[in-house]
Amino acid sequence: MKYIVKRIQEADFGCEERPEGIGAMVLLLLRDVAGHEIEFEVQDADLLAQDINEGDWVFFDKDDNIYKE
Repeated sequence: MKYIVKRIQEADFGCEERPEGIGAMVLLLLRDVAGHEIEFEVQDADLLAQDINEGDWVFFDKDDNIYKE
């Protein structure tokens, strides 16, 4: 299924620090073609590596890796 990226925001770890070995995470608000919205957390480096920005269409593979359409 493909989704449009509606919003990208920094993930909130609350009062705890980011776990060791885990890169910076972002929270995505995604909308599918039927209009249903979901939130999904991914590593910021994955978005940067593929130049994924708000307004881009994306999909996930079977291992939940994100890809730009």
